[in-house]
Amino acid sequence: MSNANLRAHLITFGCQMNEYDTHLVQSELASLGAEFVDTIQDANFVLVNTCAVRGKPVEKVKSLLGKLRKEKERRPLLVGMMGCVAQLEEGQEIAKKFDVDILLGPGAITQIAKALESHDKFWDLTFRDEVNTYVPPPPKGTLSAFVSIIRGCNHHCTYCIVPKTRGPEVSRHPDLILEEIERLKAAGVLEVTLLGQNVNSYGKDQPGYPSFAELLRMVGQIGIPRIKFTTSHPVNFTDDIIQAIAETPQVCRYIHLPVQSGSNRVLRRMGREYRREWYLDRVRAIKEALPDVVLSTDIIVGFPGETEADFEETLTLYDEVGYDHAYMFIYSPRPGTPSARHFQDLPREVKVARLQRLIEKQKEWSYRKNKRWEGRVVEVLVRGTAKEDGYAEGHDRGNHPVLVPAAQAPEPGLYQVEIKQATPHLLYGEVVGSTAPTTIPLTVM
Repeated sequence: MSNANLRAHLITFGCQMNEYDTHLVQSELASLGAEFVDTIQDANFVLVNTCAVRGKPVEKVKSLLGKLRKEKERRPLLVGMMGCVAQLEEGQEIAKKFDVDILLGPGAITQIAKALESHDKFWDLTFRDEVNTYVPPPPKGTLSAFVSIIRGCNHHCTYCIVPKTRGPEVSRHPDLILEEIERLKAAGVLEVTLLGQNVNSYGKDQPGYPSFAELLRMVGQIGIPRIKFTTSHPVNFTDDIIQAIAETPQVCRYIHLPVQSGSNRVLRRMGREYRREWYLDRVRAIKEALPDVVLSTDIIVGFPGETEADFEETLTLYDEVGYDHAYMFIYSPRPGTPSARHFQDLPREVKVARLQRLIEKQKEWSYRKNKRWEGRVVEVLVRGTAKEDGYAEGHDRGNHPVLVPAAQAPEPGLYQVEIKQATPHLLYGEVVGSTAPTTIPLTVM
């Protein structure tokens, strides 16, 4: 297929790193002259970026590839799969079953041009250095952007497939990170999120590189109004990082610190390298330095062997921390992980019941935490029209979703917003001022 006649449609599942990788591939396709279309029916090349963290996204990928295989039977269509599922033996079996033409692991996505030039099946699952050296052009029509600073993970949690799909930690050269952020600033981007499977481990693998704390200060000097980062590991969330956040006003006071469980026994089985006491010490240190900090977390419910007493410890930890928000998941055994090989899964009804109890706990705390913002004026990055009629949507520096009347924020940008009403999941406000209006057309990100 000639690249000049390429009509591409890209579909992304999973995390922010996958979104960033999709942008990287999209920019490479654009340089080849590809046209991007909105539907599978209009495309002659469909590329699916996949997530393997839990079973549900994998099932969605299988369903989609099944539809694409039927589409291939009706007309010429090139199908590609990239991302974490592609790296696994399971993914290679899926690719064979559904007649996937191009298979690229997370470390080989820079090979997309070579893959398209091939006249046969093209599979590349190697981890290539170019992934960490490529500097994509700024995304168009957005005020928020992701920047990868480190790939891979050196931790070995027994439930997690990421070290196998993305390899060991490899930090990106700081000059490339700063160059990319400079480009984003010049393009009008107002918020940058630094990405990594273990973002606060940045620099540890490369002698002479700055630490993550030092990198935060360096990025702050560029002048991007808002800096965020994800995801952090509690073991690597050191005092110097907390101090750097406190002393760098551009860094948002929002911290996502996955705990996974409140039980030391379960944490041990999970292979997490901290215990409840360590985690709570990190939370105390964060709150002391950042009194208005917004904290969120990840929690896995129903890990193999979790007893009712173990789960109760997760509930009491939630109360002790008082999270603003939590991402909660039922344990999903992933093929090839130690927990799937060696541990007996709990009955689904037990896991579902516990998840529901945790959701109720989260709603209670999120509502209580959100109420404290009523009457306060916060800076909101309005991104576009909301699903709720008559509103524009955005988020404040604490990552709370905020809705404002669309007429008060006709263009994307930074607005001063007085919060009028809080719900467990949303803040409603009214615009009282604008700090950085733009002329970018309204669009939902």
